[in-house]
Amino acid sequence: MSIEAINQALAKVIDPELRKPLTELGMVKSVAISGATAEIAIYLTISGCPMKDQLHEDISQAVVGIGNITKVNIEFDVMSDEQRNEIKRIIRGGNEKSIPFARPDSLTRVFAVASGKGGVGKSSVTANLAVALAARGQRVGILDADVYGHSIPRILGMLGARPTAIDNTTFIPPEDSRGIRVASMEMFKPQREDPVAYRGPILHKVLEQLLADAFWGELDFLLLDLPPGTGDIAISLGQLIPNSELIVVTTPQIAAAEVAERAGRLAHQLKQQLIGVIENMSAFACPHCGELISLFGSGGGEETVARLGRLTGGSIPLLGKIPFDPALREGGDAGTPMDEGRPSTQVIRDIADQLLKRSSSLAGRRLPLSAN
Repeated sequence: MSIEAINQALAKVIDPELRKPLTELGMVKSVAISGATAEIAIYLTISGCPMKDQLHEDISQAVVGIGNITKVNIEFDVMSDEQRNEIKRIIRGGNEKSIPFARPDSLTRVFAVASGKGGVGKSSVTANLAVALAARGQRVGILDADVYGHSIPRILGMLGARPTAIDNTTFIPPEDSRGIRVASMEMFKPQREDPVAYRGPILHKVLEQLLADAFWGELDFLLLDLPPGTGDIAISLGQLIPNSELIVVTTPQIAAAEVAERAGRLAHQLKQQLIGVIENMSAFACPHCGELISLFGSGGGEETVARLGRLTGGSIPLLGKIPFDPALREGGDAGTPMDEGRPSTQVIRDIADQLLKRSSSLAGRRLPLSAN
């Protein structure tokens, strides 16, 4: 039994936030053996690392049982500025600071969830779709880009969550209980109740920083909860991540469909791909007699896809109709989305399954081709 065997075991311990081996990140300061005890020193990126206890447990489980080791003493130290800079270089893959999802080699699908107006349940749809995708084994992140009306942290039960700062320019978005990484303006405010009073030009910079300064890890999907309408954030997204794909959320009202069309029109002007439309708060079965009740009218989803189809000259799918369900609202308020066994959550799962299937069409996609 040797120190080398312990180092080999530590190479299999993954940092819970950076999701890379401790040895690759240069976090192992020293290893020594004293009888049946392993003495290990570990570097943390910051002194108040929230994953310290998790690291202690993971390291102990990996090392106890190697040879005659029955006990592990772990001492934590803090990285220097030079070591933190090396960490940033490693997690960015050697690239300069940039938006990883905008690079041609990015494998992350970026879905922007938009609506023409507020109050259609866009944030609820975003959060529940993320939960459904995560339940299917996908690595998912949410950027709460609704800077003024951020609500994703509450819906996912993350009130009070704060990002982990590697330094003043790089942070790690926290995860919810399902492993969904979330970045939201709410997490950077001194108090949740504080308003965000930013004017137009600042909003572009805020979105850029949330995308470029965060270490998201290797994501399969990034969902952006856009603010309602066709304002600065929606325009900036088309510029910062031109390969993002748009999902439009509407309600069954025809009037809402007319407004939802505007969000799709902006995406079309910015050359984003329109993935489809989701009709939220659709007809639901009466709990007493089973008769369908159209509380907010009908036909809005069909009208929206028809309008956007004429705009694009193609077929825009209606991804699904999520029935009006008080349980979805209650789950969002309580931070427990996706109540099992509800008709609404089954529709959301079906939509997630459609999103998992990458379209075979290359229409509207940028191809990473070169003249060479």
